[in-house]
Amino acid sequence: MFCDFHINIAEPRAFMSPKSVLITGSSAGGIGSAIALKLARCDSSNHIFATARNTSKISEELSSLPNVTIIQLDVSSEESVAAALQVVTDSGIGLDVLLNNAGTGYAMPILDIDIEKGKELYEANFWGPIRLIKAFSGLLIASRGRIVNMNSVGALVNTPWIGVYGSSKAALVQLSETLRLELSPFGVGVTTIMGGVVDSKFHTNDEFTLPANSRYASIEEIIASWASGEAKPKGCSAEAFAETLVEDIVGNGKGKNLIYRGPHAGMIKFMTEWFPTIMVDSFMSKGQRLKELSDEIVKGK
Repeated sequence: MFCDFHINIAEPRAFMSPKSVLITGSSAGGIGSAIALKLARCDSSNHIFATARNTSKISEELSSLPNVTIIQLDVSSEESVAAALQVVTDSGIGLDVLLNNAGTGYAMPILDIDIEKGKELYEANFWGPIRLIKAFSGLLIASRGRIVNMNSVGALVNTPWIGVYGSSKAALVQLSETLRLELSPFGVGVTTIMGGVVDSKFHTNDEFTLPANSRYASIEEIIASWASGEAKPKGCSAEAFAETLVEDIVGNGKGKNLIYRGPHAGMIKFMTEWFPTIMVDSFMSKGQRLKELSDEIVKGK
């Protein structure tokens, strides 16, 4: 006897103008700001709710647009999320798309992780999206809308020094894929953008200090370069990245769940699916000075 794997689910609606989109993490110089500008300008009937923890960091270029509403929003605060929901509800516009873009990074060897900083990262990268999804679910179900979670191919690879960050992104993939099934009866779509390398101000808020007794002190320089963003491969601009995402965010979107966009995204996907572990490990270890550290340890014995 064969099992019947057919599942009846409600299709998310194909979007028609106008669309209302709430974007977290819309500070100037970042991906969220670039997406907000692109969506607001490509169709004047779109309405964008651009949010940031500190609204003074949102560019005047964005805030001055007539179809943009600026909202103060800290994704780690239940009270802030509730206040943002009230603003959107009171607008009477409704909500078609929730774009969870806000996030943070943390570069540190796992042996040296500050647990509290790790928790703060998960508050922004994992629990933050959940707070927004729960709060705005009523509006999204009413519009048969879409949740778009901005993610990273860092979820797929074991990059040294950013293991906590990568794990939070891997957790978000699993959350998004499960949520996609759970929301299907309500006609709400869930899309995960697996982003490649993008040149933005993502790393400007990072502070790096390796503990004085770290076992990695001799290669601190390379770890610091990951914290500052200097070590990452060359990517595209936030504006160029935003150009590729319009259809994913407000287009038809049928059948799309994991979408790979941006430099190196497709290559990372291919590598993790088809290369043996030994080759992936070699690729991810290149330039990390792990062999140098190993040789130092051997000499010291």
